[in-house]
Amino acid sequence: MTIGKAILVMGAGDATGGAIAKRFAREGYVACVARRSADKLEPLVAEIESAGGRARAFGSDSRKEEEVVALVDTIEREIGPLEVAVFNIGANVPSPIVEETARKYFKIWEMACFGGFLVGREAARRMVPRGSGTIIFTGATASVRGRANFAAFAGAKHSLRALAQSMARELGPKGIHVAHTVIDGAIDTEFIRTNFPQAYAKKDEDGILNPDHIADQYWMLHTQPRDAWTHELDLRPWSENW
Repeated sequence: MTIGKAILVMGAGDATGGAIAKRFAREGYVACVARRSADKLEPLVAEIESAGGRARAFGSDSRKEEEVVALVDTIEREIGPLEVAVFNIGANVPSPIVEETARKYFKIWEMACFGGFLVGREAARRMVPRGSGTIIFTGATASVRGRANFAAFAGAKHSLRALAQSMARELGPKGIHVAHTVIDGAIDTEFIRTNFPQAYAKKDEDGILNPDHIADQYWMLHTQPRDAWTHELDLRPWSENW
């Protein structure tokens, strides 16, 4: 017996992914949050439930086809129809090109792009027969331009963007809204606070991205009418150069 409509956030954590899960849970969705270690999601699930929402944590490696297939099968069987899928894995690991290894380059592509294909494909397989659903891929500055020391990350994010474009053209006529977001700027996280104090100092001036505000835009994308769908949405603070 299922318990309600579901959103899958692959790559849920303390910042953007967690904020998206909480935003949709407030709207009545069962937040199915996933990352490689389900134990790390316990605080997020507890926070959602303490606010009156419903959530379930899953341990799943987005690079493993069998794990992604099993994850979506479980959601459909035990939670309810998957109405929204968000792929929110980053893999932002810099390296000079002359020091980059084939193993790490491939791993970054697996995490930031191949995982998106698996999640997007499995979501589409459930959504197409129902004629509705939303699939959102989280991109970055690297989705639209590369920079020094980020060849692997930029290559993966460019590929994820192309995947999103192709899926949007194929699935839009079938009632599936596929969107790609370009998150261009520092996000209010512990990582930024610790490693980039100068960027974090802009917080009081609204100079870095608030995860809750990002989540609001994901909800907006999901609720858009079909005659005015946004495919690509840039989100950046006023202080970001672009």
